[in-house]
Order: sequence, then structure tokens, then C-alpha cells
Amino acid sequence: MATQRPQDLVFTLYGDSLLHRPEPVWAGSLITLLEPLGLSQGGVRTVLSRMAAKGWLRAERHGRHSFYDLTRQGRRLLEEGRQRIYDPPRDEPWDGRWYLVTYTIPEDQRHLRDRLRVRLTWLGCGSLGNGVWVSPHDILEPVAEIATDLEVRDRLEVFRAEHRGFSDAERLVAQCWDLPGINRRYEAFVQRYWPEFEHSRAAIEAGELTDEDAFVGRFALVHEYREFPLVDPYLPRTLLPPEWAGDCSAALFNAFHDMLMPLADRYVDGILARAPMQKKAQARKRAGATVAASR
Repeated sequence: MATQRPQDLVFTLYGDSLLHRPEPVWAGSLITLLEPLGLSQGGVRTVLSRMAAKGWLRAERHGRHSFYDLTRQGRRLLEEGRQRIYDPPRDEPWDGRWYLVTYTIPEDQRHLRDRLRVRLTWLGCGSLGNGVWVSPHDILEPVAEIATDLEVRDRLEVFRAEHRGFSDAERLVAQCWDLPGINRRYEAFVQRYWPEFEHSRAAIEAGELTDEDAFVGRFALVHEYREFPLVDPYLPRTLLPPEWAGDCSAALFNAFHDMLMPLADRYVDGILARAPMQKKAQARKRAGATVAASR
């Protein structure tokens, strides 16, 4: 599995399994879901408290039980990430023009400059150096949101331009992005997960893959693949090398994820159904059905 930072594990869990669920999640359910992934009960409680303090999660108390839900900030982050993972800007038409972002942030506000660079990298921008970043995609709207979030609108400009000289497009791309390195990571992903895909498919057909194993397998798959949007700028196909492994990797990821989804979701549903409030709701439902049947 990729990075094992507890916060990243929680983000992956929420992003892939809990984002579409409207109700806050009982801490006990989160502990049960994260234990097979290497987090202890104490570790889960600690990371949940820290993420609540950072504004990613919102804690609620019902009696002696704690429940956690995504804040608006946390939900927006995961929805953006989900968009980049499952529906990235592949094969979009390109007119040959570039969007340039320039900024001037003084040295005594380096932390702000670093945050801006991280956000621009997430958008797929590449650095030309000296505070100039470039992208073949129309990034005006997301850059405006970033500038507002970081309060740097008066220090940042966006231009739409044509590259008129003096290097060719291949050299320009090589200056901004390490496509050979990204391609090697895609190839390694395929080499690792293709045998697991075939093994899991055979196990499902034979009825031998448990719901928990499907959940753990899907989690590991997503947790590793989620790092590609951090490094892949999703360039137009005309700017990619001919033997680009990103397409094969995406096809494998989607097929493997979809294959594991029914069993993995059933496992998550079963864990969430054990929450105290869910048990009470189920008891009320059963009681109501008994009363109705007796009339």
C-alpha cells in the first residue's frame, strides 16, 4: 500500500466508501473499518480528534457515543479528489494555447507561497521557474478560487497565451513535468495490480472472496492510485509520449474497483449497521412492523 499516514488512510476511507453517505459515522464503525488497514483503536481516535481540530471533520456527541462527519472544507477536498481520480480531464480538445499563472509573494510569506505551489501542482500546472506556472487546461476558475482561499488575488495574474518560441512543445513539457517518471509509476502500478485483479476475479467467480477481503483490496487499490492525480497533469494526448501507460493503468483501476465494489460496499454497510443509532432505528422499524402485523 502507498503512504500509511493515519490521516491519509481516513481520507481514503471517507473518499471512497463514506462520501456519498448522508449520516455522520459512529467512531466505533470507523475503528472497525480502519483496524484491518493497520490502525489501532487508540490510533483511530487520535487521528479523528486531530482531523476535527484541523477542520476536516466535525464531531458530534449522542450520549456517550461520538460520531464524525465531513466539514464543508473536508467534503470539498474529497469531491475534488474524486473528480480527479474517476473523471480526470483526459482527451479534452486542445487549441494549442497555454494558461500562465504568475505571482509575486515576498520571502517573509514563504508558507503562503508554498501552499499556492501545492495547489497549482494539484491542478496539473507545471513550473517554468521564477513564479511562472503553465497549463494547457483552462484553469482560470479554479485558480480564482485558490487565490480567494489564500487571499492572494492582488498578487496573482492569469494569462492565456501562445507559445511562439524558441523550444518545441516536447522540450517545454519536459521542462515542466517529469513524464518519464510518471510513466514508470503507471507501469509499476499495472505490473503490481494486474495479477491481483486476475486472482480476485477468479476468487469472486468461485465464491471464495470475502466481503472484508474485497473491502481491504479495494481500499489498497484506491489508496495507491489516489496519488496519481498529485503528479499527473493529464496533458492533451498530443503532448504525451507514444507509449503512455496512464490509459492502461486507468482501465485496470476502474475495472478492478468496479469488480470489488459490490462485496466491499456490502461489508461497509454491515459495519455501519452496527452503530448504536442504526440499531435503535432498526429496532423501531421492527417494532412498527410487529404492531402493523398484529392489527
